[in-house]
Amino acid sequence: MNNLLLTPIEYLKGVGPSRGELLRKELGIHKYKDLINFYPNRYIDRTRYYKINELQNNVAEVQIIGKIINVKTVEFGKGRKRLVATFVDDTGQMELVWFQGHKWVRESLKINEVSVIFGKCTSFNGIYNMSHPEIELLSEHEQSLRSAMQPVYPSTETLTNRGISNRTINKIMQQLFLETHTLFTETLPDYLITELKLISKKDALINIHFPKSTEALAKAKFRLVFEELFFIQLQLITKNLVQKHKIKGHPFTKVGENFNDFYQNHLPFQLTGAQKRVIKEIRTDMGTNAQMNRLLQGDVGSGKTIVAFMSMLLALDNGFQACLMAPTEILANQHFIGLSELANELNINIKILTGSSKTAARRIIHEELENGTLQILIGTHALLEDKVKFQNLGLAVIDEQHRFGVEQRSKLWKKNEIPPHVLVMTATPIPRTLAMSLYGDLDISVIDELPPGRKPIQTVHRFDSNRLKVWKFIRDEIALGRQIYIVYPLIQESAKMDFKDLMDGHESISRDFPLPQYSISILHGKMKPADKDAEMKRFSEGKTNIMVATTVIEVGVNVPNASVMIIESAERFGLSQLHQLRGRVGRGADQSYCILMTSHKLSSDSKTRMETMVSTNDGFEIAEVDLKLRGPGNLMGTQQSGVLNLQIADIVRDREILALARNHASKILKEDAPLQKPEHASLRAVYIELTKKKNIWNYIS
Repeated sequence: MNNLLLTPIEYLKGVGPSRGELLRKELGIHKYKDLINFYPNRYIDRTRYYKINELQNNVAEVQIIGKIINVKTVEFGKGRKRLVATFVDDTGQMELVWFQGHKWVRESLKINEVSVIFGKCTSFNGIYNMSHPEIELLSEHEQSLRSAMQPVYPSTETLTNRGISNRTINKIMQQLFLETHTLFTETLPDYLITELKLISKKDALINIHFPKSTEALAKAKFRLVFEELFFIQLQLITKNLVQKHKIKGHPFTKVGENFNDFYQNHLPFQLTGAQKRVIKEIRTDMGTNAQMNRLLQGDVGSGKTIVAFMSMLLALDNGFQACLMAPTEILANQHFIGLSELANELNINIKILTGSSKTAARRIIHEELENGTLQILIGTHALLEDKVKFQNLGLAVIDEQHRFGVEQRSKLWKKNEIPPHVLVMTATPIPRTLAMSLYGDLDISVIDELPPGRKPIQTVHRFDSNRLKVWKFIRDEIALGRQIYIVYPLIQESAKMDFKDLMDGHESISRDFPLPQYSISILHGKMKPADKDAEMKRFSEGKTNIMVATTVIEVGVNVPNASVMIIESAERFGLSQLHQLRGRVGRGADQSYCILMTSHKLSSDSKTRMETMVSTNDGFEIAEVDLKLRGPGNLMGTQQSGVLNLQIADIVRDREILALARNHASKILKEDAPLQKPEHASLRAVYIELTKKKNIWNYIS
């Protein structure tokens, strides 16, 4: 890297200490190199000059050549002033207006000299005016390092108020290019540049900031997007390789009695081809000396639990313990019930540990864990407590991993000298693009077929005005012996939102479905765990017909007899949440239904979400639409929302470039993992530079 680029930003001519401080605070620009990599977010065509008599109200920004002939201060309102200049060309006159910075503006204005003004026009009482225009003398305008495409940089209110306009950023960018003499080091190997017909790093940087033409701009963007995604993939794939070489795992060489007995005699149903394939991938992984780090993706109801259970049996057969960590007590309890049923005939010691486990039960669990007689432990965050010590943990299964922070997961690793194999499960389908970026260092398995005999859930969208028909449909389903979920987005009515909240809903449903003919359960996040379990139990035993709930039931609740899911104010939910909720029905052999209730007022995004839900049951398709609507940040849950701190790439828009970048990174690392070959010297230098930054990639999984 050109060492000049490491110069602190305040030393750049035109910046100085106070502007430097603002750039650091507002935009994270500390050094010259940060400014070089601060890319425009759009461009304006500056090839055309308008005449005053061609102006229209509120057109996009325009530029005009003319002269300022006088300047005056005008008072308006209580003690407020504005500065007004009269600007003329050979077709007419207009006004330039400033509401702030009068003294500084007045001193800088050149009267009766040919200038170029640039900004947005509005008309008031038949006279056009432009507020806070950019102004420069025509002579300077013709000489400056500018292009037909004028870059517009991201900004903040503070910067605008402190006089750091887009033009200021443009000027300091020009200064930067003059001072650094565009000595930018090439970062990619020559053969890659030739093969992909990329322009040089130097040309790319010049044309992203000062594009000579739209074609040059497109080439610059492609080169910089490719490079950004390529280095991310290089880091992720290297991390995966290092994990496989450095982090030793327990080799599970034996497929023993537990696994074989279960597979041959106790499988509750035929495994699908996808389940068999995934179990094989896991067996291969755990059979080596490296620690397994695998992400298991499977849509709601695709049978991930049985895959996890059979992986645990492999650990037991090789003399190790296994654990499963779930994000909520409801989910942990369900896993416990489900796994206990699967292990029923196998004589395996399984226990559950959650926040509400009693002291006496905890004591037994701690003892049995340490002496090795407890083979499988299921639980919530309680598994992470220091008191929980395993004799030899061989496999840790983590369910819905995006709900656990990184520190929590690393605590689990430290329960052993040799870290356990790790299987991360998620029912939130992650689009391939996002999986490549976020989990690029995990091996990924996908269960992409549903167990035989499952009927696809029928989804319909109904407006509140159709409620009577929907209620009739519920009565018919209950008469057939089925059960119903009704889900609400909120618990207490917040002043700003007039959505029917849970309590209101519960009341009106109780009126429409009165006792003794119908009985209703209620479930929400503010209830005590014991009360939640009791309500859940009444519903799953069929003692109540309707479960009125908030999204607590989104993950993992399994009642095969529940065949209808009604989602109230469905426009309030994101796509992946709607899909997760829908997955709570359709678990038995009966036809199941999901009814999305909304008001008539829907934004275009809400309409798209409803249409997507009605048209497909495929979680991956839904996730792709969600990614387009919401962007990558919001898709991964809050603690990872800032994750992909990308400067120019966009993993939705640039997904083809991402696949290309991953391909090339993978090929290079296959042939030269340590990047020692002479032609990879530039890659190695950038890679070392990147790993110094403790940025997101070191923390992801």
